[in-house]
Amino acid sequence: MPIYHIAELKKTNPDVNPAMVMQTVVGEFMKCGIVTKPPGEGPPAHMHPNEEQFTLILEGKLHFILGDEDRIVERGDLIHIPRFTQHRSRAVDGTAVFFTVKFPAGDGDLNQDYNKVEKAEELEKKYPGTK
Repeated sequence: MPIYHIAELKKTNPDVNPAMVMQTVVGEFMKCGIVTKPPGEGPPAHMHPNEEQFTLILEGKLHFILGDEDRIVERGDLIHIPRFTQHRSRAVDGTAVFFTVKFPAGDGDLNQDYNKVEKAEELEKKYPGTK
């Protein structure tokens, strides 16, 4: 049974938003990771047609848009992101860290099934840091 130490996991910067930091582990059926978002950072609104996702906020706060919901989530909040549901998040009031799990494992890349949604730029206008 593998046991992973977060401090020892390789850190990578995803192509969709290089300011973020990801530490990923891949199993037989799932992939998971610790994601760190600096304030205001994150990919544009997107959806995953082939993946279901759960995200648990570990530190900080995120402005989260999930389908028609628009709210601030924080430490201890668990978000379920069904397939085909548009979503995006931005750290507010500092850096945010979350643990995320996706099914299926695919090639192990947490951004493998990333598909930018139409009107993603309009959703950015809802971010509290946007003027």
